[in-house]
Order: sequence, then structure tokens, then C-alpha cells
Amino acid sequence: MRFDLTDLQLFAHIADSGSITAGARLAHLALPSASARVRGLEQALGVPLLRRGRRGVEPTEAGLALLRHARIIGRQVEDLRGDLAQFADGLKGQIRLLCNTSAMTEFLPDALAAFLAAHPGLGVDLEERPSRDIVQAVAEGVADIGIITDAVDSAALQTFAVCDDTLVLAMARNHPLARQLGQRRSMAFADALDHDFLGLAGDSALQQYATGQAARLGRRLHCNIRLRSFEAVCRMCAAGAGVALLPATAAHRHDDERLLKTVKLTDDWAARKLLVCVRDRSTLPAPARELLAALLD
Repeated sequence: MRFDLTDLQLFAHIADSGSITAGARLAHLALPSASARVRGLEQALGVPLLRRGRRGVEPTEAGLALLRHARIIGRQVEDLRGDLAQFADGLKGQIRLLCNTSAMTEFLPDALAAFLAAHPGLGVDLEERPSRDIVQAVAEGVADIGIITDAVDSAALQTFAVCDDTLVLAMARNHPLARQLGQRRSMAFADALDHDFLGLAGDSALQQYATGQAARLGRRLHCNIRLRSFEAVCRMCAAGAGVALLPATAAHRHDDERLLKTVKLTDDWAARKLLVCVRDRSTLPAPARELLAALLD
């Protein structure tokens, strides 16, 4: 049985997007051609690969098995290109890097900028995701490198600690919670949940993490506004608009005028570390090995 790389890439795009139309567009194929390729795969294998519904498509059990191998093969092809490219005009390639919110805003900017300046032939496909999703993606070969917190189970991967990622509560010095705390410099997360929070917009990994911790306490995290950056959150906090859960580094960096009161959390989950994770350092393609070394430095 022969498998066409284009068919495998197309199937991965369809599974990821949940749509044959979107998958065809990502694979740069006309819709009739993409549909015919999927039917050809199903006929060759003798099993349905997609479950069609009103809201799109999703892989069947057989489709999930094919998807897993399609991703592995796709990554191997990219690794091959990356390893051979270094013998041409210097190291070239595309690296898939996933990271959580703190890494995206606090850890990566300087490290990644310096790396890309030193390796102009390389590109980095960077995406923010929750740490748990990153572990799964790296384990499945969807990403080369991940940056996660030590709060998730990453036993199946090789991990390397790079820095602390302690979470704190930030608020204006005249906020009711700040007055309630007085001289206290620490508190439990549960004791802050009666107050309005400032959150991050979109699918922020940190926002999902904060919401999940509140849910574990049987509580709801009420965000009266969502903003797009830690800087904006800190400015709104300083103006008294609410309380925010932030990395300690972000709270201190965006408080030049010392308008914020930052409070340590007594919850164990707030004392986090950032870890760089890979499936196997020795089998990374050359560009990813270079980036890993730069991140660990």
C-alpha cells in the first residue's frame, strides 16, 4: 500500500481544522481534488477515516491512527530538510515552538530575538498554548520544543528547568483587598475570589490556568475586563479596576511608579518553574538542537 505525502499532509490539515474545505485550503488544493484524495485514502484502507457531521468532520478511530503517523512522517520530512539544509548555505529550517503565556511574554522575547539574529536562515513557528496541551503536542511530534510549567505531568518528556515562574496577585495600593491585607504580604487565592479580576483576552494559557484553579475551589473567577497584555493589566490594576493574577516578573517590570501592591500566594500551584521540554534531545533536527541550546543558555 502506497501513501502519498500530499495525502497525509492534507489529512492532517483536515483533522486539525475540522473541515475538508479548510484542510484543502491549507494544503493548497481545490476542494474537489481534496475530497477525491480523502475518498481514495478510505477506499485504499478499506475503513472510513472521517466522521461527517453538520458542524464539520472529525477523525474516526482509524483516522486518529492515520493522523498520528501522518504527523510523525511530516515531522521526519521537515527534520530531513533541516538537517540537509545545513550543508548548503548555512543552517536553515523551520522550528515549531509552543509555550505558555509567561514564556511568551517574559522569557522568550530576549532569548528568541538573539537566537534569530544569530541564525538568519531559521524560522520559528511560535504558538501559545496551555502547558498540558504543549506536553501532548511535543509527545506526539506536533512540536519540536515546548516551554511549560512544572505544574503539569511531563514525565514522558525530557525537561530542563530554565527559570522561576512564580505567580502573584497584583492590585492598587488603595484597593479594598489591599486595605484588608494591611501589612500582610501573602494570602490564599480563595480569599481573593470575592473581588473582580482583570484577565487576559483570547485563549490565554494563564487565563485558562487561573480559571481552572478557581474551579477546583468550587468558585468562579469573575473578570470584569480582559486585556491583551500584562502591561495593560498592570496599568488597569494600578488605576484600581481590579485584582490580577500575574507572573511576579511581569508585575514588577510594569510597575515603574510603584503603584501596585503585589502579594504572594500561599497556594502550592503558584510557586512554579518554567521547563523546556522535548521528546528526545538527541533526535532533534539540527535547527531545533541549536534553539534548545540557546534557550538553556
